[in-house]
Amino acid sequence: MTKDEIKSAIIKEILEIAPDIEESEIENDKNIQRSLEIDSFDFLKILTAMNAQVGIEVPEADYSQVDTVEHMVEYFLKRLE
Repeated sequence: MTKDEIKSAIIKEILEIAPDIEESEIENDKNIQRSLEIDSFDFLKILTAMNAQVGIEVPEADYSQVDTVEHMVEYFLKRLE
């Protein structure tokens, strides 16, 4: 997957899990949970959905490394190489 494909997949999952959020509200460099007011359960659902798509599980110890869309893209991209 390319960087753009990963980013699109993340945004798609955020919009599915939190349908009241508009795509324009998602900022690449802002904390996903705080900026979009997503609770930890919904955040975990995003990570689980991404695991299903890219085959990479994010251990709880790495959650701080996937706190923004940009960080999440970089995390998955690095592990797909």
